[in-house]
Amino acid sequence: MKKTMVGIAAFATAGALVLAGCSSSDDNTTSPAPSATGGASAEGQNITLWLMGGDTPDALRDYLKTEYAAATGGTLTIEEQDWGDALSKLTTSLPDSENTPDVTEIGNTWSPTFTTVGAFSDISDMYEELGGASLLKSFVDVGIVDGKNYALPYYFGSRYNFYRKDVYEAAGVSVPTTLQEFSDVTKKLTTSDMSGFYIGGSDWRNGISWIFANGGDLAKQGDDGKWVSTLSDPNSIKGLQMLQDLYKNSSHAPVGEFDSTPWVNINDNESTGKPEAATIIAPGWAHWSIGDAAENDNGDPINVWNDEKNGVFVLPGVDGGVAPVFAGGSNIAISAASKNQEGARELMKIIFSADFQNMLGQNGLGPANLDYASSLGDDQFAEALRTSAAGSKLTPAAPGWAAVEGSGLLEEFFGKVNAGGDIPALAAEYDGKISALLNG
Repeated sequence: MKKTMVGIAAFATAGALVLAGCSSSDDNTTSPAPSATGGASAEGQNITLWLMGGDTPDALRDYLKTEYAAATGGTLTIEEQDWGDALSKLTTSLPDSENTPDVTEIGNTWSPTFTTVGAFSDISDMYEELGGASLLKSFVDVGIVDGKNYALPYYFGSRYNFYRKDVYEAAGVSVPTTLQEFSDVTKKLTTSDMSGFYIGGSDWRNGISWIFANGGDLAKQGDDGKWVSTLSDPNSIKGLQMLQDLYKNSSHAPVGEFDSTPWVNINDNESTGKPEAATIIAPGWAHWSIGDAAENDNGDPINVWNDEKNGVFVLPGVDGGVAPVFAGGSNIAISAASKNQEGARELMKIIFSADFQNMLGQNGLGPANLDYASSLGDDQFAEALRTSAAGSKLTPAAPGWAAVEGSGLLEEFFGKVNAGGDIPALAAEYDGKISALLNG
C-alpha cells in the first residue's frame, strides 16, 4: 500500500538524512476560481519550481516563466537548490504546505523513496497527455507506486569516456573495445604525472559500471519483497576487483574525491601545458568544458573542443559492446502538499510540450520524451550519449535508496576499495549497513 506523508517525518527522524532549512514558496496572491470540474483553476496561481543545480540553462528557465504567465496569468518562481543539501531540504519542505515547492526536480534515484511515502501527487490521468509510452521507461518506472504515476522523467544524461587523441597516438595505443583492454590501455598510458584513467576514489556513480558490466548489482529484492545489498555477490566482487586494479595502476585521483570535475584534468594544465589525465568518464554535457583554453566575447574563460586533441568513446563491456553505465538525470513531480495543484499541472504540460522537449535536446540534455531525441543532434557527442544511454542502468528502486545515498556509505565503501582494502570483507561489512536502510 501507498504510505502517507507521515512516512517522510519518520524517514527523517530515523536519521537517514540530515535536515536543513527549507525554501519558501511565494504566497498565492490571487484566489483561484472554481473550475468546471469543481476543482481550483490555474488562473492567477503563483507557483514555485525547484530545480537542482545548474543543469537547466537560463534560456529554458525563462521560457518556462514566460509560457506559464501566458497560460495562467500567474507567476512562476524558479528556485535553484544545491544537489548537496537537496535531500534534506526536500524532506523538510515537501510535507509543509506553507513551504513546499509546487513542482520539483528530483534525482531519478531518489524517486522511489519520496513516491512511496506519499510526497507527490498522483498524475496518472496526465500520463498519456505528457508523453505516455514515449517517455524514458526506466525513469517512469521509478516514479510508479501501486501502478500509479507520481514522478515522470525530466531529462536524462548518460556517461561516456573522453580521451586525449594526441596522448593515445603518441603512446601507440588504440581505443579499447573490451573492459579488460580498457584496463590495459589506461595502465600503459599512466605516468608519474598523468593518470591513464582519472576516477575519484570515492566516485561510486562511475565506479558501479564495473559492477554492472560483470553482471553484479548494488541490491536486489527478495521473494519476500525485502531489498538486500548485494556487494558480496560473486559478480559484484569480480567487478570491484577490476576497479581496484584501475585505481591502483591507472589513476592518481585522491581516495576521497567524489563524482567531481575530471574535465579539469584532461585539459592542458596552465603551468605545464600538458594534461593530467589521458581518459576520463563524465556525463555527456562535460564536452562543453573540454578543449583548448580560450575566451568568449565577454572575456570570460572557456574551453573550445579540439577534434585533433580530443575524442569520445563509450565504456566497453566485458565481452565488447557497451558497458552499463549509471543513467544520470532527473525526474519531476508535483508536491502532494501544494495548494496550487492546477497551476502545477499546467507547468507540467509546458515542460512536456514539444517546444520544451526540443529545447532540452538542443542544450545537450536528453529529452524525457524520446520522440524528440533527434534534437540532440547527430554529432559524436549525441551519438555517444544515445549509445551509452541505451545500455544504461539505474540504481535499485528500493524505498530507502535516497537514505543510502544520503548516508555517505557508498562513498566510504568505494574509497576503501580504492585504498586497497580487502574487497570480500568490505563488501560483507557494507552489505549489512546498506541493507538496514534499503526498505525505508
